[in-house]
Amino acid sequence: MSVFGTRVRRVEDRRLLTSGGTYVDDLRNPELTEAVHVTFVRAEVAHAVLTNVDVSRALAHPGVAAVYTAEDLTDLPPPKPYRRSDTVGDAFTEALLVRRTIRFVGEPIAIVLSYTLSEGQDAAQLVTVSYERLPAVVGPAQALLDKTLLFEDAGTNVVDEYNRDTYDDGVFADAEVVVEQEIANQRVPCIPIECRATAAAFDGTTLTVWHSSQNAQRSRTSLAESLGMPPDGIRVIVPDVGGGFGAKIGIDRDSILVAWAAWRSRTAVRWAETRSENLVAMTQGRAQLHRVRIGGRRDGTITAYRLDVVQDAGAYPRTSSLTPVTCTMAPGVYDIPHVQSGFRIVVTNATPVNKYRGAGRPEATAAIERAVDLFAAEIGMDPADVRGCNLIAASSFPFRTGTGARYDSGDYESALDTVLAAADYRRLRAEQAARRDSGCVSVLGIGISVYVEMTGGGGETGSVTVDRAGRATVLTGSSTQGQGHHTAWAMLVEDKLGIPMDRVTVVHGDTDLIPRGVGTYSSRSLQLGGSAVHEAATTVRAQACEYAADLLGCPVADVVLDTGSGTWYRTRHPDRPLSWAQVVQQTSTGTITADIEFVSQQPTFPFGAHLSVVEVDTETGRTTVLRHIALDDAGPVLNPILTEGQRHGGIAQGIAQALFEEVRHDGSGIPLTRTLQDCAPITAADLPDFELKSSETRTDANPLGVKGIGEAGTIGSTPAVQNAVIDAIAHLGVRHIDMPLTPGRVLAAIAEATDERQPQRIPSEKPIA
Repeated sequence: MSVFGTRVRRVEDRRLLTSGGTYVDDLRNPELTEAVHVTFVRAEVAHAVLTNVDVSRALAHPGVAAVYTAEDLTDLPPPKPYRRSDTVGDAFTEALLVRRTIRFVGEPIAIVLSYTLSEGQDAAQLVTVSYERLPAVVGPAQALLDKTLLFEDAGTNVVDEYNRDTYDDGVFADAEVVVEQEIANQRVPCIPIECRATAAAFDGTTLTVWHSSQNAQRSRTSLAESLGMPPDGIRVIVPDVGGGFGAKIGIDRDSILVAWAAWRSRTAVRWAETRSENLVAMTQGRAQLHRVRIGGRRDGTITAYRLDVVQDAGAYPRTSSLTPVTCTMAPGVYDIPHVQSGFRIVVTNATPVNKYRGAGRPEATAAIERAVDLFAAEIGMDPADVRGCNLIAASSFPFRTGTGARYDSGDYESALDTVLAAADYRRLRAEQAARRDSGCVSVLGIGISVYVEMTGGGGETGSVTVDRAGRATVLTGSSTQGQGHHTAWAMLVEDKLGIPMDRVTVVHGDTDLIPRGVGTYSSRSLQLGGSAVHEAATTVRAQACEYAADLLGCPVADVVLDTGSGTWYRTRHPDRPLSWAQVVQQTSTGTITADIEFVSQQPTFPFGAHLSVVEVDTETGRTTVLRHIALDDAGPVLNPILTEGQRHGGIAQGIAQALFEEVRHDGSGIPLTRTLQDCAPITAADLPDFELKSSETRTDANPLGVKGIGEAGTIGSTPAVQNAVIDAIAHLGVRHIDMPLTPGRVLAAIAEATDERQPQRIPSEKPIA
């Protein structure tokens, strides 16, 4: 397509950088003029039996309109628990407000409605919560012991288990080398710039909810189920959203409570989460323990691989698809004859875990890429060479993996070769050896990651309408949180219809205007939402061609649309053009429109290779990322500016997990990371300029030939950096360090490796049972 590869500035940016965005907390709609503020009373212990909630002093506080507890929610239908299959019972149900058992710090116990925010915050402090402490289950290893149960009726902390009874050690019997390792993929906070926010108003007929979300339609469905209301009695509007990263998919129980409060009180309400609330109450990411087993020959051939996963779901199992995806993507980019994967999902006394940028695919990649480096170290072979001799060949696509995934297209060998050449890999190895030989305290590490991920699949809606003025309006089920959808969809319309981008309006996130839609997550927008817009524009063009033929007095086959000028003319008569306005005026309705639901029968599989060069100070343990080279292939690139923005953000988040970010708890389940200073989010000063390489491999899953790009950088960068740090100090005897590779952990690993009396690894968790 002619528009692909065009560097077009984002049309959203002028407004965002001048007048600014309008987020939920900025809304000054007439319906919200008299809105009261919601303040949550949250649990400060991780595990306890709630014995009493006394709200009398809070109710008497000036400016308080109402205080609600679980006793006020008896009219709501029981919430539905996570259920992957019929084997999962109803015991793990999550109530909207704590009724009997507190299960994590930050769990909502009551809500205060007040006329000013400060009055509500003061009143919340006056709610007296009485409880009897219970032992806390901290981390998945403790959960597996089942000594303390979060849900007594379940009789276990294991919510779900899959495929582990199919493990067969026989596939490793012929391997010359077998390596095993426990690997922690640590719990991380999502940290969107805009915390969660919701406002709601009920006019007696319709409940209108303004919500910071990644999908308005899914939010409406959840609200209808939770409140027992018909979906057509609820309108959800998503204004500007300041980041989501998966944690804002749909609507969670805190925001459902805000909507319920508006319905119950018949008063408009609003809530904007504080950062300290966000870091304990918003869903978090990753939180998996892996046991990897990899076997093969000394020539570098990998013959068998097993990934056993324990997913820490937190206090309630919201991880409906996270762990199965990890298992599906277990073999990564490698042609391994025998692959086994299975999982257990456990509950712990921590904030619930849900999707976070990549949602299962980064975890799978981190496991296999560490396993390959461990295998390479064991046989004394360069990790680049081990990868090269095990990659799925480009001629093998479509390729069916041992876990059943059908990879659509790829060229993994070329991706690896490109980043190795860009890095001048052999020269880097020579420099590394020279530093080691000289006894330099600043050692060099080179880490490689080759990855494949799964994106898209399913459907999305899109409509295009051209009016009498020749302007186009796009209604899309995709929902932007900064990705640049308005720019991309306008580019697609201009390419197909010739209507300039500044005459194209894109609308998203309003269930009254767009009742059907799926939203934005799993890197699905362009391949599904964009394909829907492309097909809608194609249909509009075909309809308009017939009207133009009538005006021009010629057969449809003789009509030409010049997309450069946006004019219609008869073949060989370009001197008598028609504008879009003239063509549309021929219609009886004054518009030409097409409404499309594009459905893809299969997901797509973007891929790439990352190489990270780090410097580790062996005296301080500090790591500096010197270079990061990335090739991320997501098929044809519509707008390089948008693609590069996604890649930059993803790489930064991946490096952050590798080196800095982690949610930590003490032995009683109290979070130790309740401020940004504690969480150590990455800054620009911690990063080098990224070296981005290009590759475009089409897919046949959609008419644009594109795959997802939003999560790619996150998936490829994390294991590359982890491998690089461990590679830097491998000559000192270090075999493995769990993320994040903080200075303290690096120094401890060096010290332990040099002590012959200690095993050569630093576990961050107890062994998986």
